[in-house]
Amino acid sequence: MKTIQSDNYPIYFDNSIAELVKFIKQGKYSRFFILTDEHTSVHCLPAITDQLVDMDYYDLIEINAGEESKDIDFCIGIWKMLIDFGADRKSLMINLGGGVISDMGGFAASTFKRGIDFVHVPTTLLSQVDASVGGKTGIDINSIKNIIGTFTQPKAVFIDYDFLKTLPARQILSGLAEMLKHGLITDAAYWDALKKSDLNNPSVELIHWSVEIKNKVVIEDPTEQGIRKALNFGHTIGHAVETNSLLNDKKKALTHGEAIAIGMICEAYLSHKKAGLSLDELNEITTVINGLYPKYNIPESSFDNLLALMLKDKKNQNGQINCTLLTHIGQFSIDNICSGHELCESLKYYTSL
Repeated sequence: MKTIQSDNYPIYFDNSIAELVKFIKQGKYSRFFILTDEHTSVHCLPAITDQLVDMDYYDLIEINAGEESKDIDFCIGIWKMLIDFGADRKSLMINLGGGVISDMGGFAASTFKRGIDFVHVPTTLLSQVDASVGGKTGIDINSIKNIIGTFTQPKAVFIDYDFLKTLPARQILSGLAEMLKHGLITDAAYWDALKKSDLNNPSVELIHWSVEIKNKVVIEDPTEQGIRKALNFGHTIGHAVETNSLLNDKKKALTHGEAIAIGMICEAYLSHKKAGLSLDELNEITTVINGLYPKYNIPESSFDNLLALMLKDKKNQNGQINCTLLTHIGQFSIDNICSGHELCESLKYYTSL
């Protein structure tokens, strides 16, 4: 696969681990640090450390897996370990893991000593097509997702398709939601290609295509002032559903992609009501997504809590809930203010399926 050039950094697909080792050596870093969780330490870290036999100037930092770790307390723990290990401004952070590792590792690095270099080695489908690309870093506070963060670009991204072989099927589907979103917002041909493919086992070519779509958007609008808001499709409602599930379902909580899938169905319904999406297109989107993801129970008694979570969303304007909607499959409309009544109607649409 061809290397993709993003905003001043490369995204490698071929021989990515060898390219990472070359990058470290050429960077002449004083030290480097590998941030992992307990899963990537077992399944993915050896693929890197086996190539570092002649490089002993690094340390490992491991955190607990899961969204619950993406908060200020764990971030402080990372900063303290960097201090204890003697990190300076010529140090490098390697974020080896999924979306939590990419988001929090990028945030910790971008703020430590006012910023040290970092790279992403995404090991989940979600992080390969979404979290590792675009320069967003972030942590959660009071279960509000990514409410604290920076726009800071990595120095490089190294995507290794083989890491996906270590994932359970549920995590593949979680990442697939973002790929479906990329087709829905800007590329109807990609949406059609996904529909015709084995959606339980996306090919490296489809992953590469997805990264190209996101990369094109973020290059045009790196700080989310305009077109980049398209990437929020499904996320206003989806993030609220995800947060509510994390708070109430504990060990059985929805994955990010499962929640975004719900959000995309709801916001496709709003697109039909408010932005001109045809009924045929709404039915197509609903059928495809609903056929991939298990139905999740959202009782009407939870709607007020979900609306309260949506009101805390960082994309809102003047205290009003702001959604990205679709005018057609492959075309988007940003900055659509949605009322509480409309949002509840969209949730009822999902629950009625």
